[in-house]
Amino acid sequence: MSQFVSDLTNILNLGLPKSQVRLVPGTGVSLSIGDAFINLHGNWRVKYLRIIQDSGSFDLAVSGLSISTTINRPMVSGVNCQAVVGSAKIRFHGGTSWLYNLFSKFVDQICPLVDEAIDDMNPHLKTLNVLAQVDKYAEIEYSMVESPVVSNSNIDLSLKGEFYNIGQHKEPPFSPNPFSLPPQDSNMLYIGLSAFTINSAGFVYNSAGALSLYITDDMIPSSPIRLSTRTFGAFIPQIAKQYPGLMMKLLVKTVKEPTITFEPDNVTLQVQSAVTAYAIQPKSTLSPLFVLNLNASVSAKIYVEGVKVAGTLTLNEIDMALAKSYVGPFDVRSLNNIILMVLKIMVIPKVNARLEEGFPLPAIGKMNLVNTQLQILKGYMLIGTDIQFTA
Repeated sequence: MSQFVSDLTNILNLGLPKSQVRLVPGTGVSLSIGDAFINLHGNWRVKYLRIIQDSGSFDLAVSGLSISTTINRPMVSGVNCQAVVGSAKIRFHGGTSWLYNLFSKFVDQICPLVDEAIDDMNPHLKTLNVLAQVDKYAEIEYSMVESPVVSNSNIDLSLKGEFYNIGQHKEPPFSPNPFSLPPQDSNMLYIGLSAFTINSAGFVYNSAGALSLYITDDMIPSSPIRLSTRTFGAFIPQIAKQYPGLMMKLLVKTVKEPTITFEPDNVTLQVQSAVTAYAIQPKSTLSPLFVLNLNASVSAKIYVEGVKVAGTLTLNEIDMALAKSYVGPFDVRSLNNIILMVLKIMVIPKVNARLEEGFPLPAIGKMNLVNTQLQILKGYMLIGTDIQFTA
């Protein structure tokens, strides 16, 4: 908004000692000009409504000059522009009468110049990342879903905020829940990001098969515990008997999209996955050993980095059940500690490395977020921030 005033001021060559930009409920933006400082090239000058000529002077009083425009979607346009002189009185002291005509022509030019200033804003608005690619799997759409709502103090924009597979906009099997932002006035911009947005990301990555990871022994840090039939044979003797002295491989894969839940000051993630264990035969042939169904409860910490939202996960607890065994029945509780180790040391760090790269927030041009604060509320998170634009 301040950039609009600055552009308009430069175009009109006005200093605006009593100008005011305000929001008009249901309409858009209004710019009112009170006392004007107008530079006239030549012998005339106008300063705070007093015009002086070298060979004489006169007084000029103007009131009620206003400029109004309306914001549409998704670009700014001047639907309504009015430049009105509520009253004008000119008193001459040896001056010339052509100044009245000059002032009338100046008023007639205000709306065309406003339209020009508005047109100059649209290239900046076009930089809004309405569809931003996240990585090779996903893109996020921030298109407007309805016209802006203008009140006395703010402009509310309803943006879609949904992840899609690249080139395939398939809706997830769940719908967003409506929410409203609480009254806030300490920051320039507030963004509400619902649980639906995060969950749509889970749906996209799960559909793309990206939420799977093979775990091999060379991924395990230095430890006496190795990913081998000897290690697992200590818990499941049948494995050591049928496949002695072989290395193993684990496949950890989600079976449905993860579900995130926002509660005040608390973010949890429920993940349903399967762990399939293989013995690696000569020539790298894989022999399946067992399949575990795994439900995991994960805590999440979410933060804003630059113009991206990022996060880290911490594993809380797991619940395992035997889905299928190729080596006969066994007690899955005996594997609890070793599966926990695999998840904490190898799976969670891999996921966190991706989450720390972040996902783009809606932004215009070279916009930086400063003094940013994030609150976790029921069903959504609230980001309050100030904005800086760089050239």
